[in-house]
This record gives sequence, C-alpha cells and structure tokens, in this order.
Amino acid sequence: MSTSLSRPRFNRGRRQALQLLGTTAFSWALAAHYAQAQPAAVAGAPAQLRIGYQKSAVNLVVLKQHGVLEKRLPQTKVSWLEFPAGPQLLEALSAGSLDFGLTGDSPPVFAQAAGKELRYVGAEPPKPESSAILVPADSPLQSLADLKGKRIALQKGSSAHYLLVRALDKAGIAWTDIQPVYLAPADARAAFERKSVDAWAIWDPYYAATELSIHPRVLSSGEGLTGNNSFYLASRGLVERHPQLIKVLFEELTRADQLVQSSRQEAVQLLAAFSGLDASVVSRFIGRRPSSPTTLLGPAIVADQQRVADAFFRLGVIPRQVRVADIVWQPSPAEYAGYAQFATPATPGQAPAAKL
Repeated sequence: MSTSLSRPRFNRGRRQALQLLGTTAFSWALAAHYAQAQPAAVAGAPAQLRIGYQKSAVNLVVLKQHGVLEKRLPQTKVSWLEFPAGPQLLEALSAGSLDFGLTGDSPPVFAQAAGKELRYVGAEPPKPESSAILVPADSPLQSLADLKGKRIALQKGSSAHYLLVRALDKAGIAWTDIQPVYLAPADARAAFERKSVDAWAIWDPYYAATELSIHPRVLSSGEGLTGNNSFYLASRGLVERHPQLIKVLFEELTRADQLVQSSRQEAVQLLAAFSGLDASVVSRFIGRRPSSPTTLLGPAIVADQQRVADAFFRLGVIPRQVRVADIVWQPSPAEYAGYAQFATPATPGQAPAAKL
C-alpha cells in the first residue's frame, strides 16, 4: 500500500489546472494586499535569514511561495529549508544551520532539556483538533483505556508525543504500560497501514491525509487533552543582534494569516500546489486550523508550555527539569511599544520582562 500523504481524486491535468487557477488568484490577492500594506524598509537587517518550516506551517508557506520576505528584506539572503517534524528542525536551529522556524509544543522542551541554544519568540493560537490518536477502522480498540499494552507509533519529542502522554493520563495508564514505537511520520504511516502498530499519534497534514485515504477511526483528538500549541523559535544570535527583524516577521506572518482566512479556497489551492497534497487534504487540515496571528508569549501560554515540560520530566523522558520562561524572548520595555499589537489577549498593554 502507498505511504504517500494522499491519493489523487482528480486526473493529474485537471488537478494541476485547478491548482494553477487557485494559485494565480491567490497571487493577485496577495499582491494587492501587500501593495496596500506598503511595508517600510528594515534597517539593520541581517545578511542572511535561514527559515525552517514544515508542510503544516501555513503562514510561512504563504510567505515563501510569494517571496514576501525577499521583497521586504532586499539586502538579506532568505533561505528556506523543509523538515518532516519539529525535532529535526530544532536540531538544525541549535546546530547553527537555521535562524527561525515553527514547531509544536514538545520539540522546544526536548531541545531546552538538552541544553540547546534557542529562544521562544512567538506563538500561534491553540489547534487541539489538528492532532489525533488514530486506530484502523476495524480495530477492536474503542477507548483510550484500550491502549494499555498496545504498540503506538509516534515521532519522539513531537507534539504527538505530548498528546499521547495526556491521553494515557486521562485513561489512567502508565507510560510503561504501552509500547511506544518511535517513527518519523512517513515510516509511522507505513507501519500503521501494515498494522504492525495498534495506534498512531499524529498531527496535520499527515492526519488529514490518512483520514481521507484509508479512513481510520479517531480514538481521540487533542480536544480536552492538549492545546497543540505552535511556537516560533529563533537562534539567540538573531534575537540579540536583530530584534527589529522579529517584529517584521510577526507583521508578515499575521498578514499572511489574514489573507488565508479571507481567501480560503485560493489558499487551499496554493498550499496543494506547493506541497503536492491533494486539495481535499489541505482543505481538511486548513478547516481545523483557527485564525492564527502571531503574538508574543503571554503568561498563560508560558504556563501551559511549562506543564508540557513538567510532564516529560516526571516521565523521565527528558534528562533534567527545565524552566520554560528562561528561554522566552521578549522585547525590552523600551522596545515594547513597537510590539504592543502582538501582545497576547491575556496581557494587553502590559510590558513584559526585559529580553534575555
């Protein structure tokens, strides 16, 4: 059986024509949107900016596909690198191969526990419906309690890892009472289709692709278990030497999200053309994704992320306890006025602590 993310529903020519039409319409909308915005030039921009992204990083993909940052930062060489999951992306960031990227909640915890140099700089709203624990359609497993003793595929250190931790907690099952099978998404999909694992904890768009192609049952989504938060991470050097660039990134990412929300069908076609995913898959995972402007990390989201870190430490999965707030970047009080529009709703008008 195929392990690709999706199976085409249209013949190739028709699908490509639809994608081209949607991409062209979206390009026109994007061009008009940015013409109206007339962003100012950025003083002191870096010579290079290396951005890591995944297929699910909708706002980053919009910026990449239309060269928005290249236009906004003409003096900067912008490079884009794709990763299958957050742990691999943060490994590259901590090794000095990246400057900026987006991951789920768990990868930064593992990176911080390993002593990696990185900073939380921004966040998107929770997306609890965008991850799930799947079982085959004919599986005898009917509830989370049935996971005891079972083989469960997941990417170690990913947001799906924390989803599974929370699911087991809810069911009263100890981590030692399951058999975790640590696999990257493509390998996990293959194992799931072969039924060499009993369940699979996964996120979009892999979740949506599997849902539409082989019709598994959803044992549980993240709703009520985890916020499935998304974070923008940056190198320490970037935030210390070019803090003004973070504001530019926030502005453009938020503009891209506004356009995705207002031109949903065109955005679906753009993302399908970029990723190679069927438009129905993209539509499914975009439909589960709320409006996602980029904001600074407020106290509530830092506290939520601390719960993620504490859960992994209690399990002995990370080697030491970490304090998430220690690596949360914030603009200094003097700079804060420029970032006030990006404050989280929990802290309107309140200047955060000085930057690290």
